[in-house]
Amino acid sequence: MGGWSAEREVSLSSGRAVLAALPGLGLRGTAVDVKTPASLRALAKAKFDLAFIALHGPFGEDGTIQGFLESLGIPHTGSGVLASALAMHKALCKEFLAVHDLPTPAWEVFRKGEAAVLHLAPPVVVKPCRQGSSIGISMVPKKSGFRAALAKAFRYDDVALAERCIRGRELTVGVLGDKALPVVEIVPKAGFYDYRSKYDEGGSRHLVPAPIPVASALAAQRAAVTACRLLGCRGAARVDMMLDRGDRVHLLEVNTVPGLTPTSLLPDAARAAGLPFGKLVQEMIRMAGKRG
Repeated sequence: MGGWSAEREVSLSSGRAVLAALPGLGLRGTAVDVKTPASLRALAKAKFDLAFIALHGPFGEDGTIQGFLESLGIPHTGSGVLASALAMHKALCKEFLAVHDLPTPAWEVFRKGEAAVLHLAPPVVVKPCRQGSSIGISMVPKKSGFRAALAKAFRYDDVALAERCIRGRELTVGVLGDKALPVVEIVPKAGFYDYRSKYDEGGSRHLVPAPIPVASALAAQRAAVTACRLLGCRGAARVDMMLDRGDRVHLLEVNTVPGLTPTSLLPDAARAAGLPFGKLVQEMIRMAGKRG
């Protein structure tokens, strides 16, 4: 938990929630805040049966900590190195989805220090390529706002993504193993699902199961499971998407270390499927131990 990414506080919240659930499952856990190289050395010396990864953002979701743990022979929750790296890199993930004919909005990639010309017609969404929790993201309704949005994204990554904005309803689908959880519709209080909407109390409403046509819900669940299977995801994951005004699904990104905070989406979906938070944690541990 913790780490040094821009999502540090979110990770600490997820980690504390998991740690609090362990005694009720008859398990003992130790919180390891991997914020310094010294903490990694301590992790290498310790003897753990399993690592529960609650690290968000770079280092936690991009395959780095996964590779470190695997080199030590410590089983861990969630996906492995390759799936984590692919999913974390939004542009590579979208290319992968598109190659396999999964619907995803049109996009362009920009690199820091290179000439940047936006060819997509606004409105677009500009975001850092390897970041989460809506950090560094901007809605760009007109081309005049593109430069400022790109500069903001480059504060968090040297690669940025501009994505065609889909007008409609924001959805997410949690996946446990090879099964989809109920679809969640996200209704942000401020009209845009930014960092505060995600983590402030009352910042958004989560409607689960989402009040959308049955055919659209099934399509969303199928697409989420297919995306996770193709990427090679394991354990728990979450796929974010938009439902356009024609009730068509458009995949945005895949999260291999979904948030487990009091306001996170995966726990809400799990509860709707009959899995209270402790049972969700237990299932994630069971899946990790099974393959370890």
